[in-house]
Amino acid sequence: MQRLARRFRVRDGEGLWDRLGLAFIAVFSSRGVHWAAKHFRGAQWMRLNVRQLTVERKYVVVRTLPIGQRQAKRILRMSYSDRIAFLAEGFPIVLASAQGFWVASLSLSGMPREAEVLKNFAKEEAAKVLILMDLVRCPKHRSDRESIVVGRFYGHLERLIYAQLAEWWSQDVASLRKTVEPMRKAHYLEGSMGEYILPNSVVYDRESKLYADIEAYEDGAALWSAPIGHKSPFPQRMPPVLEVAEAMSACGMFTVAGLTAVFEVWQEVDFVDKETMQMAKTLTERLLERLIAEDLPAASATQEHVDALHRHWPLPMYNVDLNAIPVTLAELKAEQDRLLWAEAGY
Repeated sequence: MQRLARRFRVRDGEGLWDRLGLAFIAVFSSRGVHWAAKHFRGAQWMRLNVRQLTVERKYVVVRTLPIGQRQAKRILRMSYSDRIAFLAEGFPIVLASAQGFWVASLSLSGMPREAEVLKNFAKEEAAKVLILMDLVRCPKHRSDRESIVVGRFYGHLERLIYAQLAEWWSQDVASLRKTVEPMRKAHYLEGSMGEYILPNSVVYDRESKLYADIEAYEDGAALWSAPIGHKSPFPQRMPPVLEVAEAMSACGMFTVAGLTAVFEVWQEVDFVDKETMQMAKTLTERLLERLIAEDLPAASATQEHVDALHRHWPLPMYNVDLNAIPVTLAELKAEQDRLLWAEAGY
């Protein structure tokens, strides 16, 4: 380690090399942080304690080999024809994954928590279909939005928002944007006067069923969270997000010709703000006519699949922000005060 330090260390005025030397040591050894705090103490930027040095490590960019999973961004480097062919190959794989989780959940009627976990997995996998289909629907001149859409492929919050919107109806993109905003907030107020501060309900519902964990409320007290599920008295129904994914498959949209049709039909309208669900319905009808004209729907396709597309395929969201919204404690406290005074009549 000392040899490494001598190799990187220069005069205090040349802070860049000091920083590089520390970065190298800190990345490869937690002990290196403490060692570097002692031996690089003279550099101006190092007037930090060991704890701050540890925080500094978080900002060191470690380039990993782009090999293995989580490589969806590679889609963006493909030519149009290669991208369409690649998606046509992948859509059935994603759909089969979602269907597998859903079928497995139905076999666990006596284990409601585990069944809900698998059902949520099915919803997230099916949401990947809608996310990638938004990539196909994205207009050519909105290519700057493509990386944002593909990034949602790995986000739990984004996938769950897509799954939820498959169950709702939005008049236009502007109303859809307002609908998703509360779902994006990292924390929110609950109770008749907002007396409780709670974490994002979309993610919490997922995590609390999946993991045993340690939680804390506003008072700072730690407590255990046991994952539980609730047995429903009603028959299990396929999640709408999975219904629409199956409908897309049945109607022939997962083929190269089908995806080409999706791309060309949806290029006609850029869904930014005031574009309505009626406009989307018109495009869907035009798409279905073309799919039928090209003999792409499967023999198993029915009117129910067509209805599912109209009911559960959300408006394009390539122009809608789905990133989590951080909320500070001060903002939440201010909102609590506002609600309290409003209740008091002021």
